[in-house]
Amino acid sequence: MWHPSRRELLQFGLAGLAAAGCSTIAPLGHPGDAALGQVPGQRPRRDDRVVVLNPRERVPLSFIIDDSTCLVNLNRFAIPQFAAIWNHQRYDQAWREMPHEIPDDFVRKFGQWCGERRIKGKYSIVPFPACVGRLDRTLPGWSQRELDASLDLVRTLMLPDWDIHPEMITHTLAIDTRTGHPYPEQSPRLAENWNFTDGKSVDQLADYISYALRILKNVGLPCEGITTPGGFAGRVRPELAEASWQAVRDVFQVELPHYFKYVIAEGPASVAPRVELAADLDQPDPKAVVSIIACTGDWTGGWDCSDRGDVDRFITEDLQRGRMVEVIERGEPAIMLCHWTGIYFNGEEVGFRVFQEAVRRMHARFDLLQWMKLSEIARYWAAKELTASELGESQLRLSAPFAAPAFTVRLPGRDPRRPRLRVAERMIELREVSGADRLAASTWRRDGQHWVACFDLPRGPSQLEFGE
Repeated sequence: MWHPSRRELLQFGLAGLAAAGCSTIAPLGHPGDAALGQVPGQRPRRDDRVVVLNPRERVPLSFIIDDSTCLVNLNRFAIPQFAAIWNHQRYDQAWREMPHEIPDDFVRKFGQWCGERRIKGKYSIVPFPACVGRLDRTLPGWSQRELDASLDLVRTLMLPDWDIHPEMITHTLAIDTRTGHPYPEQSPRLAENWNFTDGKSVDQLADYISYALRILKNVGLPCEGITTPGGFAGRVRPELAEASWQAVRDVFQVELPHYFKYVIAEGPASVAPRVELAADLDQPDPKAVVSIIACTGDWTGGWDCSDRGDVDRFITEDLQRGRMVEVIERGEPAIMLCHWTGIYFNGEEVGFRVFQEAVRRMHARFDLLQWMKLSEIARYWAAKELTASELGESQLRLSAPFAAPAFTVRLPGRDPRRPRLRVAERMIELREVSGADRLAASTWRRDGQHWVACFDLPRGPSQLEFGE
Protein backbone atom coordinates (compact mmCIF):
# COMPACT_ATOMS: atom_id res chain seq x y z
CA MET A 1 0.00 0.00 0.00
CA TRP A 2 1.27 3.49 -0.91
CA HIS A 3 2.25 5.62 2.08
CA PRO A 4 3.25 9.01 0.62
CA SER A 5 5.20 11.40 2.75
CA ARG A 6 3.40 14.69 3.04
CA ARG A 7 6.32 16.30 1.29
CA GLU A 8 6.15 13.70 -1.51
CA LEU A 9 2.88 15.26 -2.59
CA LEU A 10 4.96 18.12 -3.99
CA GLN A 11 7.21 15.83 -6.01
CA PHE A 12 4.67 13.84 -8.05
CA GLY A 13 3.52 14.85 -11.50
CA LEU A 14 -0.06 15.90 -12.18
CA ALA A 15 -1.08 12.56 -13.63
CA GLY A 16 0.25 10.59 -10.71
CA LEU A 17 -1.49 12.81 -8.19
CA ALA A 18 -4.78 12.65 -10.03
CA ALA A 19 -4.58 8.87 -10.12
CA ALA A 20 -3.87 8.85 -6.40
CA GLY A 21 -6.89 11.03 -5.69
CA CYS A 22 -4.73 13.84 -4.29
CA SER A 23 -4.56 17.56 -4.96
CA THR A 24 -3.08 18.34 -8.37
CA ILE A 25 0.21 19.97 -7.49
CA ALA A 26 2.93 20.53 -10.08
CA PRO A 27 6.44 20.25 -8.63
CA LEU A 28 8.86 23.12 -9.06
CA GLY A 29 11.02 22.59 -12.11
CA HIS A 30 8.23 20.59 -13.76
CA PRO A 31 7.18 21.71 -17.27
CA GLY A 32 3.99 22.96 -15.62
CA ASP A 33 6.00 25.32 -13.42
CA ALA A 34 4.22 28.31 -14.97
CA ALA A 35 1.08 27.15 -13.18
CA LEU A 36 2.71 27.93 -9.84
CA GLY A 37 1.44 31.47 -10.17
CA GLN A 38 4.26 33.05 -8.21
CA VAL A 39 4.27 36.85 -8.46
CA PRO A 40 7.81 38.30 -8.31
CA GLY A 41 6.70 41.93 -8.08
CA GLN A 42 9.03 44.87 -8.61
CA ARG A 43 12.73 44.67 -9.41
CA PRO A 44 15.10 47.66 -9.25
CA ARG A 45 17.71 48.74 -11.76
CA ARG A 46 20.95 46.85 -11.14
CA ASP A 47 24.27 47.42 -12.84
CA ASP A 48 25.17 44.20 -14.65
CA ARG A 49 28.89 44.86 -14.06
CA VAL A 50 28.31 44.26 -10.36
CA VAL A 51 27.81 40.62 -9.33
CA VAL A 52 26.28 39.85 -5.95
CA LEU A 53 27.98 36.73 -4.62
CA ASN A 54 27.06 34.42 -1.77
CA PRO A 55 27.70 35.87 1.70
CA ARG A 56 31.48 35.82 2.30
CA GLU A 57 31.73 33.75 -0.91
CA ARG A 58 30.44 30.76 1.02
CA VAL A 59 27.63 28.42 0.00
CA PRO A 60 24.72 28.66 2.45
CA LEU A 61 23.63 25.42 4.11
CA SER A 62 20.50 24.89 6.16
CA PHE A 63 18.51 22.03 7.68
CA ILE A 64 14.72 22.01 7.55
CA ILE A 65 13.07 19.95 10.29
CA ASP A 66 9.39 19.23 9.70
CA ASP A 67 6.81 17.55 11.96
CA SER A 68 8.52 18.61 15.18
CA THR A 69 6.71 19.94 18.23
CA CYS A 70 6.93 19.74 22.01
CA LEU A 71 6.89 16.19 23.41
CA VAL A 72 4.27 14.74 21.05
CA ASN A 73 5.55 12.11 18.59
CA LEU A 74 3.40 13.46 15.78
CA ASN A 75 3.20 10.37 13.57
CA ARG A 76 1.88 8.24 16.46
CA PHE A 77 -1.22 10.44 16.62
CA ALA A 78 -1.42 11.55 12.98
CA ILE A 79 -1.50 8.15 11.28
CA PRO A 80 -4.88 7.01 12.70
CA GLN A 81 -6.34 10.39 11.72
CA PHE A 82 -4.96 10.08 8.20
CA ALA A 83 -6.44 6.59 8.01
CA ALA A 84 -9.86 7.92 9.05
CA ILE A 85 -9.61 10.81 6.57
CA TRP A 86 -9.03 8.33 3.73
CA ASN A 87 -11.57 5.79 5.05
CA HIS A 88 -8.75 3.35 5.84
CA GLN A 89 -7.76 2.99 2.19
CA ARG A 90 -4.23 4.04 3.12
CA TYR A 91 -2.02 4.36 6.16
CA ASP A 92 -1.75 0.91 7.68
CA GLN A 93 1.42 1.61 9.64
CA ALA A 94 1.67 0.00 13.07
CA TRP A 95 1.12 3.30 14.87
CA ARG A 96 0.15 1.66 18.18
CA GLU A 97 3.73 0.41 18.47
CA MET A 98 5.17 3.91 18.15
CA PRO A 99 6.10 5.86 21.29
CA HIS A 100 3.80 8.70 22.32
CA GLU A 101 6.70 11.02 23.06
CA ILE A 102 9.91 12.35 21.58
CA PRO A 103 11.58 13.25 24.86
CA ASP A 104 13.30 16.51 25.67
CA ASP A 105 16.50 14.59 26.40
CA PHE A 106 16.69 13.86 22.68
CA VAL A 107 15.94 17.48 21.77
CA ARG A 108 18.78 18.48 24.09
CA LYS A 109 21.16 15.90 22.59
CA PHE A 110 20.36 16.98 19.04
CA GLY A 111 20.44 20.71 19.79
CA GLN A 112 23.76 20.55 21.64
CA TRP A 113 25.41 18.51 18.88
CA CYS A 114 24.25 21.02 16.27
CA GLY A 115 25.17 23.98 18.45
CA GLU A 116 28.76 22.75 18.81
CA ARG A 117 29.02 22.79 14.99
CA ARG A 118 27.03 26.01 14.46
CA ILE A 119 24.46 24.13 12.39
CA LYS A 120 21.38 26.22 11.66
CA GLY A 121 18.00 25.76 10.08
CA LYS A 122 14.27 25.64 10.72
CA TYR A 123 12.52 23.71 13.51
CA SER A 124 8.76 23.36 13.29
CA ILE A 125 6.61 23.61 16.38
CA VAL A 126 3.16 22.31 15.46
CA PRO A 127 0.95 24.44 17.77
CA PHE A 128 -1.95 21.97 18.29
CA PRO A 129 -0.21 18.72 17.31
CA ALA A 130 -2.65 16.20 15.83
CA CYS A 131 -5.35 17.78 18.03
CA VAL A 132 -3.72 16.33 21.16
CA GLY A 133 -3.64 19.71 22.90
CA ARG A 134 -2.78 23.37 22.38
CA LEU A 135 0.71 24.26 23.50
CA ASP A 136 -0.53 27.53 25.00
CA ARG A 137 -3.11 25.74 27.16
CA THR A 138 -2.64 22.10 28.08
CA LEU A 139 -1.22 18.94 26.57
CA PRO A 140 -3.23 15.91 27.78
CA GLY A 141 -0.88 13.08 28.74
CA TRP A 142 1.78 15.43 30.10
CA SER A 143 1.85 17.64 33.15
CA GLN A 144 1.92 21.41 32.87
CA ARG A 145 5.40 21.36 34.35
CA GLU A 146 6.58 19.00 31.60
CA LEU A 147 5.03 21.18 28.87
CA ASP A 148 6.53 24.36 30.33
CA ALA A 149 9.97 22.74 30.55
CA SER A 150 9.73 21.56 26.94
CA LEU A 151 8.79 25.02 25.69
CA ASP A 152 11.61 26.56 27.71
CA LEU A 153 14.08 24.12 26.13
CA VAL A 154 13.02 25.26 22.65
CA ARG A 155 13.32 28.91 23.65
CA THR A 156 16.78 28.57 25.21
CA LEU A 157 18.47 25.82 23.16
CA MET A 158 16.89 25.95 19.70
CA LEU A 159 15.90 29.57 19.12
CA PRO A 160 19.40 31.03 18.77
CA ASP A 161 20.23 28.93 15.68
CA TRP A 162 16.84 27.78 14.40
CA ASP A 163 13.85 29.59 12.97
CA ILE A 164 10.63 28.44 14.61
CA HIS A 165 7.71 27.84 12.26
CA PRO A 166 4.16 26.70 12.85
CA GLU A 167 3.38 23.84 10.48
CA MET A 168 -0.19 25.07 10.31
CA ILE A 169 -2.32 24.37 13.35
CA THR A 170 -2.64 20.58 13.79
CA HIS A 171 -0.90 19.06 10.74
CA THR A 172 -3.92 16.75 10.52
CA LEU A 173 -7.55 17.89 10.88
CA ALA A 174 -8.49 21.42 9.91
CA ILE A 175 -9.63 23.69 12.73
CA ASP A 176 -12.65 25.98 12.67
CA THR A 177 -10.94 29.17 13.82
CA ARG A 178 -14.29 30.50 15.13
CA THR A 179 -14.59 27.67 17.67
CA GLY A 180 -11.03 26.36 18.01
CA HIS A 181 -12.27 22.81 17.37
CA PRO A 182 -11.79 20.45 14.43
CA TYR A 183 -14.64 20.26 11.94
CA PRO A 184 -16.90 17.25 12.64
CA GLU A 185 -16.30 15.68 9.24
CA GLN A 186 -13.04 13.80 8.73
CA SER A 187 -12.26 13.84 5.02
CA PRO A 188 -9.63 15.19 2.61
CA ARG A 189 -11.91 18.20 2.16
CA LEU A 190 -11.32 19.22 5.77
CA ALA A 191 -7.73 18.10 6.28
CA GLU A 192 -4.79 20.51 6.39
CA ASN A 193 -2.60 18.21 4.32
CA TRP A 194 -5.06 17.88 1.47
CA ASN A 195 -8.00 19.91 0.15
CA PHE A 196 -8.98 22.22 3.01
CA THR A 197 -7.45 25.27 1.35
CA ASP A 198 -8.96 24.75 -2.10
CA GLY A 199 -10.67 27.95 -3.19
CA LYS A 200 -9.67 29.87 -0.07
CA SER A 201 -9.05 33.61 -0.38
CA VAL A 202 -5.99 35.48 0.87
CA ASP A 203 -7.96 36.68 3.90
CA GLN A 204 -9.18 33.18 4.74
CA LEU A 205 -5.68 31.74 4.49
CA ALA A 206 -4.21 34.60 6.51
CA ASP A 207 -6.81 34.05 9.24
CA TYR A 208 -5.87 30.37 9.44
CA ILE A 209 -2.13 30.98 9.45
CA SER A 210 -2.51 33.75 12.04
CA TYR A 211 -4.35 31.38 14.36
CA ALA A 212 -1.32 29.07 14.34
CA LEU A 213 1.12 31.94 14.81
CA ARG A 214 -0.78 33.38 17.77
CA ILE A 215 -0.51 30.11 19.68
CA LEU A 216 3.26 30.22 19.33
CA LYS A 217 3.32 33.89 20.24
CA ASN A 218 1.39 33.06 23.41
CA VAL A 219 4.19 30.71 24.50
CA GLY A 220 7.03 33.08 23.66
CA LEU A 221 8.18 31.54 20.38
CA PRO A 222 8.78 34.28 17.77
CA CYS A 223 8.32 33.37 14.10
CA GLU A 224 9.59 35.02 10.93
CA GLY A 225 8.06 32.40 8.66
CA ILE A 226 5.70 29.45 8.30
CA THR A 227 5.78 25.91 6.92
CA THR A 228 2.93 24.26 5.02
CA PRO A 229 2.04 20.62 5.71
CA GLY A 230 1.86 18.48 2.57
CA GLY A 231 -0.60 19.80 0.03
CA PHE A 232 -1.73 22.80 2.07
CA ALA A 233 -2.47 25.70 -0.34
CA GLY A 234 -1.36 23.65 -3.33
CA ARG A 235 -4.16 25.10 -5.46
CA VAL A 236 -3.91 28.65 -4.12
CA ARG A 237 -0.21 29.34 -4.45
CA PRO A 238 -0.24 33.11 -5.10
CA GLU A 239 -2.76 33.51 -2.28
CA LEU A 240 -0.45 31.53 0.04
CA ALA A 241 2.44 33.93 -0.58
CA GLU A 242 0.28 36.98 0.14
CA ALA A 243 -1.36 35.36 3.16
CA SER A 244 1.99 34.31 4.63
CA TRP A 245 3.21 37.89 4.34
CA GLN A 246 0.04 39.29 5.89
CA ALA A 247 -0.12 36.82 8.78
CA VAL A 248 3.53 36.96 9.85
CA ARG A 249 3.57 40.74 9.58
CA ASP A 250 0.34 41.08 11.53
CA VAL A 251 1.17 38.71 14.40
CA PHE A 252 4.90 39.33 14.79
CA GLN A 253 5.51 42.63 12.94
CA VAL A 254 8.30 40.97 10.95
CA GLU A 255 9.94 43.12 8.30
CA LEU A 256 10.61 40.31 5.82
CA PRO A 257 8.49 37.14 6.17
CA HIS A 258 9.33 33.86 4.46
CA TYR A 259 7.61 30.52 3.96
CA PHE A 260 8.60 26.94 3.16
CA LYS A 261 6.49 24.79 0.87
CA TYR A 262 8.47 23.62 -2.14
CA VAL A 263 11.00 20.85 -2.74
CA ILE A 264 13.22 20.26 -5.78
CA ALA A 265 15.01 17.03 -4.95
CA GLU A 266 16.64 16.38 -8.31
CA GLY A 267 17.48 17.89 -11.66
CA PRO A 268 18.98 21.17 -12.87
CA ALA A 269 16.17 23.54 -11.87
CA SER A 270 17.32 26.33 -9.58
CA VAL A 271 16.76 25.86 -5.86
CA ALA A 272 17.56 29.48 -5.01
CA PRO A 273 14.95 31.25 -2.88
CA ARG A 274 12.20 33.09 -4.77
CA VAL A 275 11.67 36.68 -3.72
CA GLU A 276 7.98 37.40 -4.31
CA LEU A 277 5.45 40.24 -4.17
CA ALA A 278 8.16 42.89 -4.02
CA ALA A 279 6.64 46.38 -3.88
CA ASP A 280 7.28 49.90 -2.54
CA LEU A 281 11.03 49.31 -2.63
CA ASP A 282 11.83 53.01 -2.29
CA GLN A 283 9.26 53.62 0.43
CA PRO A 284 9.64 53.55 4.24
CA ASP A 285 7.82 50.20 4.46
CA PRO A 286 8.91 47.99 1.53
CA LYS A 287 7.13 44.70 0.87
CA ALA A 288 8.46 41.26 -0.04
CA VAL A 289 8.02 37.64 0.98
CA VAL A 290 10.56 34.89 0.28
CA SER A 291 9.77 31.32 -0.74
CA ILE A 292 12.44 28.94 0.58
CA ILE A 293 13.09 25.78 -1.45
CA ALA A 294 14.54 22.53 -0.10
CA CYS A 295 16.96 20.76 -2.45
CA THR A 296 16.66 17.21 -1.07
CA GLY A 297 13.98 14.73 -0.20
CA ASP A 298 13.78 13.30 3.29
CA TRP A 299 16.51 10.66 3.13
CA THR A 300 17.00 10.46 6.89
CA GLY A 301 14.28 7.93 7.71
CA GLY A 302 10.98 9.42 6.56
CA TRP A 303 8.07 10.90 8.46
CA ASP A 304 6.70 7.47 9.43
CA CYS A 305 10.03 5.67 9.98
CA SER A 306 9.25 3.39 7.04
CA ASP A 307 12.86 3.25 5.80
CA ARG A 308 16.25 3.62 7.40
CA GLY A 309 17.51 6.52 5.34
CA ASP A 310 20.30 6.77 2.79
CA VAL A 311 23.16 9.14 3.48
CA ASP A 312 24.63 8.49 0.02
CA ARG A 313 21.73 10.34 -1.56
CA PHE A 314 22.98 13.45 0.23
CA ILE A 315 26.70 12.79 -0.38
CA THR A 316 28.48 9.52 -1.14
CA GLU A 317 31.23 8.00 0.97
CA ASP A 318 33.87 9.00 -1.58
CA LEU A 319 32.55 12.59 -1.28
CA GLN A 320 32.13 12.88 -5.06
CA ARG A 321 28.39 12.50 -5.71
CA GLY A 322 24.99 13.12 -4.17
CA ARG A 323 22.42 15.89 -4.25
CA MET A 324 24.27 18.13 -1.79
CA VAL A 325 27.42 17.91 -3.91
CA GLU A 326 25.43 18.91 -7.01
CA VAL A 327 23.84 21.94 -5.38
CA ILE A 328 26.92 23.10 -3.46
CA GLU A 329 29.02 22.97 -6.63
CA ARG A 330 26.37 25.12 -8.35
CA GLY A 331 26.79 27.65 -5.55
CA GLU A 332 23.09 27.73 -4.61
CA PRO A 333 21.77 27.42 -1.05
CA ALA A 334 21.87 23.72 -0.20
CA ILE A 335 18.91 23.17 2.11
CA MET A 336 18.34 19.65 3.44
CA LEU A 337 14.94 18.30 4.44
CA CYS A 338 13.95 15.86 7.18
CA HIS A 339 11.08 14.96 9.48
CA TRP A 340 11.72 15.06 13.22
CA THR A 341 9.89 11.79 13.69
CA GLY A 342 12.42 10.07 11.40
CA ILE A 343 15.38 11.80 13.07
CA TYR A 344 14.24 10.26 16.38
CA PHE A 345 13.03 7.06 14.61
CA ASN A 346 11.04 5.68 17.52
CA GLY A 347 14.07 5.98 19.80
CA GLU A 348 16.61 4.37 17.46
CA GLU A 349 17.88 7.79 16.26
CA VAL A 350 18.43 6.43 12.75
CA GLY A 351 17.78 9.75 11.03
CA PHE A 352 20.05 11.60 13.45
CA ARG A 353 22.96 9.29 12.55
CA VAL A 354 22.28 9.76 8.83
CA PHE A 355 22.35 13.53 9.29
CA GLN A 356 25.53 13.42 11.39
CA GLU A 357 27.33 11.43 8.71
CA ALA A 358 26.07 13.74 5.95
CA VAL A 359 27.41 16.74 7.87
CA ARG A 360 30.78 15.05 8.40
CA ARG A 361 31.08 14.23 4.71
CA MET A 362 30.06 17.69 3.50
CA HIS A 363 32.62 19.43 5.68
CA ALA A 364 35.28 16.90 4.68
CA ARG A 365 34.67 17.73 1.00
CA PHE A 366 33.99 21.48 1.07
CA ASP A 367 35.69 24.37 2.88
CA LEU A 368 33.62 27.47 2.07
CA LEU A 369 30.27 26.58 3.62
CA GLN A 370 28.10 28.66 5.94
CA TRP A 371 25.18 27.34 7.98
CA MET A 372 22.31 29.83 8.03
CA LYS A 373 18.76 30.01 9.33
CA LEU A 374 16.02 30.24 6.71
CA SER A 375 15.33 33.82 7.77
CA GLU A 376 19.00 34.70 7.20
CA ILE A 377 18.97 33.15 3.73
CA ALA A 378 15.68 34.91 2.93
CA ARG A 379 17.11 38.28 4.00
CA TYR A 380 20.26 37.86 1.95
CA TRP A 381 18.33 36.86 -1.18
CA ALA A 382 15.93 39.76 -0.80
CA ALA A 383 18.91 42.13 -0.58
CA LYS A 384 20.58 40.40 -3.50
CA GLU A 385 17.56 40.79 -5.80
CA LEU A 386 16.06 44.04 -4.58
CA THR A 387 19.06 46.32 -3.99
CA ALA A 388 19.48 48.92 -6.73
CA SER A 389 23.06 49.46 -7.89
CA GLU A 390 24.90 51.96 -10.07
CA LEU A 391 28.64 51.70 -10.71
CA GLY A 392 30.71 54.84 -11.33
CA GLU A 393 34.42 55.35 -11.87
CA SER A 394 35.26 55.45 -8.19
CA GLN A 395 32.10 54.45 -6.33
CA LEU A 396 29.25 51.94 -6.25
CA ARG A 397 25.95 53.55 -5.26
CA LEU A 398 23.48 51.22 -3.56
CA SER A 399 19.89 51.57 -2.40
CA ALA A 400 18.66 48.65 -0.31
CA PRO A 401 15.07 48.12 0.90
CA PHE A 402 16.39 45.44 3.30
CA ALA A 403 19.67 45.32 5.21
CA ALA A 404 21.88 42.23 4.95
CA PRO A 405 25.01 41.21 6.88
CA ALA A 406 28.17 40.22 4.97
CA PHE A 407 26.83 41.45 1.64
CA THR A 408 29.41 40.38 -0.92
CA VAL A 409 29.95 41.84 -4.40
CA ARG A 410 32.45 41.37 -7.21
CA LEU A 411 33.50 44.48 -9.13
CA PRO A 412 35.68 45.04 -12.20
CA GLY A 413 39.25 46.27 -11.74
CA ARG A 414 42.37 45.03 -9.98
CA ASP A 415 43.48 47.91 -7.80
CA PRO A 416 40.79 49.68 -5.81
CA ARG A 417 42.11 52.57 -3.74
CA ARG A 418 41.24 52.61 -0.07
CA PRO A 419 37.85 50.81 -0.35
CA ARG A 420 35.40 52.16 2.20
CA LEU A 421 31.66 52.12 2.79
CA ARG A 422 29.96 55.47 3.28
CA VAL A 423 26.66 55.41 5.19
CA ALA A 424 25.34 58.95 5.69
CA GLU A 425 28.23 60.73 7.44
CA ARG A 426 29.89 57.53 8.66
CA MET A 427 32.83 55.96 6.84
CA ILE A 428 33.85 52.29 7.28
CA GLU A 429 37.27 51.28 5.94
CA LEU A 430 37.59 47.85 4.29
CA ARG A 431 40.68 45.82 5.12
CA GLU A 432 42.41 43.74 2.44
CA VAL A 433 42.60 39.96 3.00
CA SER A 434 44.49 37.33 1.04
CA GLY A 435 41.77 34.85 0.13
CA ALA A 436 38.08 33.95 0.17
CA ASP A 437 38.54 31.90 3.34
CA ARG A 438 39.42 35.13 5.19
CA LEU A 439 36.60 37.22 3.81
CA ALA A 440 34.31 38.80 6.41
CA ALA A 441 32.35 42.01 6.85
CA SER A 442 34.50 45.14 6.22
CA THR A 443 37.13 43.31 4.15
CA TRP A 444 38.03 42.99 0.48
CA ARG A 445 40.27 40.80 -1.68
CA ARG A 446 41.76 40.73 -5.16
CA ASP A 447 40.26 38.25 -7.66
CA GLY A 448 42.18 38.29 -10.96
CA GLN A 449 40.84 41.14 -13.06
CA HIS A 450 38.19 41.84 -10.40
CA TRP A 451 38.01 42.56 -6.70
CA VAL A 452 35.55 41.35 -4.09
CA ALA A 453 34.14 43.47 -1.27
CA CYS A 454 32.24 42.22 1.79
CA PHE A 455 30.36 44.60 4.09
CA ASP A 456 27.23 44.85 6.19
CA LEU A 457 24.69 46.35 3.80
CA PRO A 458 22.52 48.95 5.53
CA ARG A 459 18.93 49.60 4.66
CA GLY A 460 18.54 52.66 2.47
CA PRO A 461 21.25 54.46 0.49
CA SER A 462 24.94 53.74 0.88
CA GLN A 463 28.06 54.08 -1.23
CA LEU A 464 31.10 51.87 -1.66
CA GLU A 465 33.98 54.20 -2.51
CA PHE A 466 37.28 53.07 -3.96
CA GLY A 467 39.06 56.19 -5.25
CA GLU A 468 41.11 58.99 -3.71
